[in-house]
Amino acid sequence: MLLDRIIEGIQMVKGKDISIINLKNNKNFICDYFVICNGDSHNQVYAIFQSVENITVEKLQEKPWRVEGLKNKEWILVDYVSIVVHIFQKQLRFYYDIENLWNHNS
Repeated sequence: MLLDRIIEGIQMVKGKDISIINLKNNKNFICDYFVICNGDSHNQVYAIFQSVENITVEKLQEKPWRVEGLKNKEWILVDYVSIVVHIFQKQLRFYYDIENLWNHNS
């Protein structure tokens, strides 16, 4: 399952504070899940992205449909259509607080 491989990829490089928001109960949302995690540096944020991408390609032959944020490596968004992965640097994760935003809207 894609969600399991994404979590595995995050854990392989010690991504922190993994949160999964189930959005399937609202038919107005464009995906089924948000996966949110953070890293301690630009390098770790990028390593988490690479790990998630590598494991999903290797084990499921599944590539992301779209990726944003690779240039600054502060918030990388990886869109698998049914699952959107948000990989933050810690300070930006708390600043944007998307868990609260989406939990209140789901």
